[in-house]
Amino acid sequence: MAGGRSKTGEAGAKPSTEDDIRRLSERMLRKKLFVVLSTAKRGSNLKPHLASHLEYMIALEKKGVLFASGPFSASEGGTPGDGMTILRTTSLEKARTIASRDPFVVNGLRTFAIREWTLNEGSLGLTVNLSDQTVEVA
Repeated sequence: MAGGRSKTGEAGAKPSTEDDIRRLSERMLRKKLFVVLSTAKRGSNLKPHLASHLEYMIALEKKGVLFASGPFSASEGGTPGDGMTILRTTSLEKARTIASRDPFVVNGLRTFAIREWTLNEGSLGLTVNLSDQTVEVA
């Protein structure tokens, strides 16, 4: 390995230093969010409550509380109806209150667990077309 490079041309693994970590993370977003992991109870029929659930989620979105939400794929042995919601709120207790008001939870069709999450890296692609007033998300 010449010059600290492996046979594949990648830099050799060296231990991180505090300076490296500080330099790489100093400009990160560090936005505190709350992730709600919802689990559908086996055999639950969510469809009769789906419109109410969607109305609730859209209302949270319009208030600026909902960052992202959606179902997990039922493939790979997952339970149909499991999902994830990411909330912009200031505390675990507020996130728990919001999650507990979801019509799927109110009607006993889902349970949930909440994790505090810090958003550091990522990107968002957004195109605003002024000519026809449309927005595209990449």
